Amino acid sequence: MAENNSSSKEKALFGLDKNPSNIMPEKLTLDSKIQFRCHPGVSCFTACCGNINIVLTPYDILILKNRIGIDSDEFLLRYTKPVFLEKTDMPGVQLNLTAEGRCPFVTDEGCLVYTDRPSACRYYPIGLANFHERGDETEGKEAEQFFFIVKEDHCKGHEEDKTWTIREWRKDQGTDVRDEINRGWMELVMRRKSHGIQATLSEQAQKMFFMTSTNLEKFKDFIFNSSFLDVYEIDQETLDKIQNDDIELLKFSYLYMASSIFGTQDLKIKEEKIKAKAAAMKEGQAGAVDRAEETYKELKRDYDQLKKDIDDKKAKGTK
Repeated sequence: MAENNSSSKEKALFGLDKNPSNIMPEKLTLDSKIQFRCHPGVSCFTACCGNINIVLTPYDILILKNRIGIDSDEFLLRYTKPVFLEKTDMPGVQLNLTAEGRCPFVTDEGCLVYTDRPSACRYYPIGLANFHERGDETEGKEAEQFFFIVKEDHCKGHEEDKTWTIREWRKDQGTDVRDEINRGWMELVMRRKSHGIQATLSEQAQKMFFMTSTNLEKFKDFIFNSSFLDVYEIDQETLDKIQNDDIELLKFSYLYMASSIFGTQDLKIKEEKIKAKAAAMKEGQAGAVDRAEETYKELKRDYDQLKKDIDDKKAKGTK
């Protein structure tokens, strides 16, 4: 289940609270053991589903909108609100709570979309730390990753007589599958965080990141009904996959954003487009030189004319 946030503090992705008082000060591995169980018989059942900030991953949105049977536009409008992802200028969405501050999918009996619940809900009470060191832009380098326990006073699941490793917990909750699908998106966010606030995304880049992260229908339309395929070299096998498989389309969106935001070599621009761009830049530079020279000549003519007028007035004044 998702974590409680009765004091309305901002939460990070997958359980990290800015106030570390609820975080057990121990780095855990996949083989570390935890004692926890959540079920309808526990006294705090569904208490953690209110006053929370649940950031939705692209896969969360895909699965939830398919579960409800609506498109991305309607899902975003009805169930989410825009936010900036933690410590970045990357736009995303979080679940929109009810007037009572509850998850819109929870009842007293439990979660209505439990088998398709968001990644943040699946993680609790485990937190995931997954980051690049600041300034580290080495492509292909694995981010440091470890786990920790979030232990809040209201949660009685820690008192249950059930022990398992984090590896077993992740498999049981389906976070291992989710992490595999979300990895590319998470890497983009973590890499962005490593750049710090001194570098900002352009408005166009922010809009593109938001579209690819939240609306697969629009991203697919962008690929197949714009000049996208005239610019990028995409083999037919990949085109077939992203045309017919939303998971493949999702993973492709990560490659596109890595290429467009961070300049990676995940997608290759067609050679003729590179040459055309270079020629346009060269022409633009040449044009700039020509314009500067012409401007100088115009200023020189104006200066010479002004000097002549002054000299003429002086000559007339001496007569």
